[in-house]
Amino acid sequence: MAQYDLPLADLRTYNPGLPVPPDLSEFWSKTLGETRATPLDAVFTPVDSELTVFETFDVTFAGFAGDPVRGWLTLPPGREGPLPAVVEYVGYGGGRGLPHERLMWAAAGYAHLVMDTRGQGSTWCVGDTADPDPVGAPAHPGFMTRGVLDPHTYYYRRVFTDAVRAVEAVRAHEAVDPARVAVAGGSQGGGIVLAVAGLVGDVAAALPDVPFLCDFPRAATTADTDPYGEIVRYLRGHRDHVERVFETLSYFDGAILSRRAAAPALFSVGLMDVTCPPSTIYAAYNAYGSDLGGAVKEIREYPFNGHEGGQGFHDIAKLRWLRPLLAR
Repeated sequence: MAQYDLPLADLRTYNPGLPVPPDLSEFWSKTLGETRATPLDAVFTPVDSELTVFETFDVTFAGFAGDPVRGWLTLPPGREGPLPAVVEYVGYGGGRGLPHERLMWAAAGYAHLVMDTRGQGSTWCVGDTADPDPVGAPAHPGFMTRGVLDPHTYYYRRVFTDAVRAVEAVRAHEAVDPARVAVAGGSQGGGIVLAVAGLVGDVAAALPDVPFLCDFPRAATTADTDPYGEIVRYLRGHRDHVERVFETLSYFDGAILSRRAAAPALFSVGLMDVTCPPSTIYAAYNAYGSDLGGAVKEIREYPFNGHEGGQGFHDIAKLRWLRPLLAR
């Protein structure tokens, strides 16, 4: 695959001028306020994961509409005092997996909470959280068009709210320093990171890798693969819903929500990525923190990589970048 998107110089200045819903702040303030009216009820149950040097907890907390959301909390060995923490969100189709499958952050000395993604977890990584869909409206198979005719019923309203509650859940654990919580994730997880950074004003850092869910109008007309293809196929059938669909998606667009972020951020992008076109990632990166006059941010470019991004090389970059930010 060649570098098919805009030239790099144009990517670095790309600004699509996406329209911001006039009631965006009200929408999310009301959504989160309604959810917080239900007690968080974060429960951390010790489990024997066969990982003898780590402490592992099966986590449940009340997410959107009080729905139970699952996760794993892993604590590093030899811990002393309140720990910095990383909340991780996973890629499209995946769930929280098994406790031994994600150990990098705990091995580096962080408390690590990986959040299940409601309704997902039956493809490449297992999950345990249901999505009680209140609408059941026609949708293309997958998650991208569930409830997409109204922001109040859209699937990612529930997911983003769960993600905010995951930050609140990890902060409720006695081993965690609530002032030192970062959010991280790749692809769908990276898109969720951008939403949380825009909705939770005091996260300590954000690490969105090759983020999905950004600049929906360009993604739907540029990406040649799923998951954006789900939107294309839905609109191919529902020709009368185009304007309504993109209006809904604007409430969840990482290139819009990231404007509200204040936390230092480290992005990554693969310049041959056909799943999340580089321009959509730069739309979010270039907008990040702009509503607040700017934020500290970096982006690592991988010129010959696709949606896999930097993989292990970028893991090292993330560890080196985050450590001074979350040091005491």
